[in-house]
Amino acid sequence: MSTPPFHPRDPLHGITLENILNQLVERHGWEEMGYRIPIRCFLFDPSIKSSLTFLRKTPWARQKVEAWFVSELSGG
Repeated sequence: MSTPPFHPRDPLHGITLENILNQLVERHGWEEMGYRIPIRCFLFDPSIKSSLTFLRKTPWARQKVEAWFVSELSGG
């Protein structure tokens, strides 16, 4: 999957939460995601659908996932 060009004010511009999750799962797998962000939807019977549902309702968890993704975009 290709990522849209970097936007100076919003690095997540044009990138959906589902795209973010798919890329993180592809790169790291569910086990690493559950280790870095220990939330139930990553640790027990993980799926994109359950993760999207939880992250859309839980701002602090979504912020952690997005921050992790942005840190990888910037080479961190």
